[in-house]
Amino acid sequence: MIRLFLASLFGALVGLERERKNWTAGMRTHMMVCVGSSLIMMVSAFGFSDVLGKEHIVLDPARVAAQVISGIGFIGAGTILFLKQGTIRGLTTASGLWTVAAIGLATGGGMYFAASATTILALIILWALQPLERKFSQRFKLKTLRLLTSPDIDLPGLFKRLEGNRVTFSSFLLDKNEEGFNLQLKIEETDLTKLAEIIAELQKEKTVKEIFWNK
Repeated sequence: MIRLFLASLFGALVGLERERKNWTAGMRTHMMVCVGSSLIMMVSAFGFSDVLGKEHIVLDPARVAAQVISGIGFIGAGTILFLKQGTIRGLTTASGLWTVAAIGLATGGGMYFAASATTILALIILWALQPLERKFSQRFKLKTLRLLTSPDIDLPGLFKRLEGNRVTFSSFLLDKNEEGFNLQLKIEETDLTKLAEIIAELQKEKTVKEIFWNK
């Protein structure tokens, strides 16, 4: 139990750090992977003690367990969806499948307490900690401003206008097509009232066709 709880704690610490930097795999994903790998290590170390030491052993159960861990990666990869604009969905589901595979190995090896404890921890991670993760990630979530413009827009002037109004953006993505430009800005902490005024000004520009604002 101590090993499993420590694994969940270590995974949570790393996941919170990734959450702070707005990466896709957050706290719960790291916790699930860390707890699952801890249980797999325990299965490898203690799960086959009842057959070791016997004479005429012709089967190595650990070899089969290793193949299960390798094979579950293909199933987990099938649950990960790569959407538009760099959005990824399904990482927590994939890590959950991997942890469930470890729970099955522990149960098959007779480690009933470890399997039960991991199941309870997994349920806590996936269900009870979800509101905490949402509340924490919302504090560091970057705002997104996306503009659809005509080809003759003054992009340097647009950037100067944003910087002149103390709007700080960490990154931007620019796509060009036949209709014009698709500009996506990741906005860091700024005065939302001032940003609303800038959006109102941009709506008056003839070169700006559409504005999408994600708070």
